[in-house]
Amino acid sequence: MGCKSAGASRITEIDLNKRKFEKAVVVRATECISPKDSTKLISEVPSEMTGEASLVAQQHWGYSSGVIGHLETTIDALASCNMNYGVSVVVEAPLSAKMLTYDPVLLFTGRTWKGCVFGGWESRDDVPKLVTDFLEKKFDLDQLITHVFPFKQINEGFELLYSYQSIRTVLTF
Repeated sequence: MGCKSAGASRITEIDLNKRKFEKAVVVRATECISPKDSTKLISEVPSEMTGEASLVAQQHWGYSSGVIGHLETTIDALASCNMNYGVSVVVEAPLSAKMLTYDPVLLFTGRTWKGCVFGGWESRDDVPKLVTDFLEKKFDLDQLITHVFPFKQINEGFELLYSYQSIRTVLTF
């Protein structure tokens, strides 16, 4: 939804879990691919599909996002960006506290690597706008909810999250 609202016309979901593809299309992905379906490095697949190296082609630059918290996918996202003008934005902290090791040539070739917390928004100013947009039905968060549990089942919610079976779980009180 964020890519679409930022103006992307082509949004490719790359995920090992094909069960997420149906939901990805609902929230505006234009195509879905699994690394398991290719013999090539996943960072090479987008360039083959689009004619340029980017996970998400936005106007004239490559944009990618590593959102599952694995260090290797974060590096793959950067590698998939177009040289000279590709931008990779890391939007989730890694699951482990390991150091990130990557080939510096990925940056020397003109790619940009950024981190992002809370969408780059400032909570004081931007949360009220988000709430207003939500209430005006400019986006539908319900599409992202895959499970609803009473709070006493919080551990089950975490198990689904860590096993990649949940996109968003809501806990009720």
